[in-house]
Order: sequence, then structure tokens, then C-alpha cells
Amino acid sequence: MNARITTQAFFDPKTWTVTYVVWDPATLRAAVIDPVLDYDFKSGHTSTTSADQVLAYVVEHALHVDWILETHAHADHLSGARYLQQRVGGRIAIGENIRTVQATFKKLYNLERSFLPDGSQFDHLFKDGETFRIGEVEATAMLVPGHTPADMAYLIDDSVFVGDTLFMPDVGSARADFPGGEAHQLYRSMHRLLALPPETTMYVCHDYPPASRPAHWQTTVAEQKALNIHVRDGITEDEFVAMRQARDATLEVPTLILPSIQVNVRAGQLPPADENGVSYLRIPLNTLPIHRR
Repeated sequence: MNARITTQAFFDPKTWTVTYVVWDPATLRAAVIDPVLDYDFKSGHTSTTSADQVLAYVVEHALHVDWILETHAHADHLSGARYLQQRVGGRIAIGENIRTVQATFKKLYNLERSFLPDGSQFDHLFKDGETFRIGEVEATAMLVPGHTPADMAYLIDDSVFVGDTLFMPDVGSARADFPGGEAHQLYRSMHRLLALPPETTMYVCHDYPPASRPAHWQTTVAEQKALNIHVRDGITEDEFVAMRQARDATLEVPTLILPSIQVNVRAGQLPPADENGVSYLRIPLNTLPIHRR
């Protein structure tokens, strides 16, 4: 908690994802950031355990959800945005560059003709630097591409929610080898975040902790600049890019990338049901690049 907002985190250990409820105690207006829809890869079943924890918190504190904010089209979990919206309202929002991501993945999945890569599946598309409000608290959407073209961070009062752009200092940075990702851009985006005041509280979207500690998701700009293993002070752009590209070449494709992105480019809506009433996910065969160790 700080002087003007309250932040509650919900950690999903299956996908290492952190969802946040950020709210203004003066007005009880709230935003939910990066909600999760549970998905069992083996059975193809979705469930709402993670999202229901968020709902229970919203109800317990009598919050009014104005925004459901996505930092990007995630490759590691399905979005629970649509499920939450159907129960507590709120506008689902993401960065305007989601159109680029939609166009890329419409081609990859050969999605139905009615799917338009125009961002219309979302209620609002943020421009870089656009301001909005959560109750009496002003927030700013910041474009931070590099992991994907559409990554956004949300600066809310004296806290910043950075999505996958930065991880905890001992974990480092996001990969930059997804379609549209670019390591030089990622370095510059991270430094845009690191230019914020050093006392700014930074909340990450994932933690992949070493065995020596439990999961954490809160740090500061000052800690990142001093300790981040990939981008601390003194590491040049060329050094970072060389490291990032070499590391990305060894990383496996995320387990849920194919199921998740075709849902997440639809703002958490499942694909249209066939005439039998069942929704189907598409798995393009022999298409994504693979990395072999």
C-alpha cells in the first residue's frame, strides 16, 4: 500500500503469473491487471479458480471495477479478462499495437474471416503516454515493446506494472524472440522504465524464482538498476542484445503459447463455437520455430 492506492497480488503457481487488483480507497474504483483463466492442457478444460479469487476480493472490498488491463497478449496463460468483465464489468484495454500482433497470429492460425485484426475485440486501445483514471488516481499507459510489439506498462501513482518487460532482479528480463520481438527495443524499453524515480515500486507479471527463494513480484527501480542481472547500471545495449539473443536461442517454446495467444488476441474470448456448440482451439503443425538444446 502507498499513500493513494492499494495493490493486492494473486500468484498463479501453475503459470508463474501475478494478477493485480489496484484500487483507490477514496472511491473504491479499481483496475484488474493481467487476470488468468485456468487451462488444463491435457484435457482441454478451462476453469476459473484463479479469476474467482480475484472476484472474491473485489466483492469483499465492495470495489467497482473500471478497467481490466492487459500488459500484452500473453504466451503463457489464457486471459481471464472476458470472464471477469461478465461478472464485474470494466473496460478491457491493451496497447494499440495489439493490431500488429493480431495480424501476425491471424495468419499463423488461419483464423476465421470474421476475426478482424483491428483491436475491436477490446474496449479500449491505449496510445503511448495516454492517461486515464482509477477513481481519483491518475495512471499513464507506457509503450514498452521488445518482448512483443504491443507490450504496455501502467504507471499508477508511484507504482509501475511492467508486464513481462522486466522480471525480478535475480531473474532478469523477458525473452525477445517471439514474433515481432526485438532485443534492442527491449533494452530501450527497460531503460525507459528504469528512468522513473528510483523509489518507484515495480510490480512484475511473472516470477521464475531460483530454488533459494520463494516467488516475489515487488521490487523498485533503484533495486533493478543496482541488481538486475541483465540490465543493471553499466550493461551496454550491445552487451544486453548479445546476451539476450544467445539465451533466447536456448529457450523452449512456452507450453501454452499456441492455446493462449489465439484466446488472448480476442481479449479473453474463446473462439466462436462450431455448429455443435463447442469451441475449438487451432494448433498449427510444423509452423513455429523450435529450439533444440
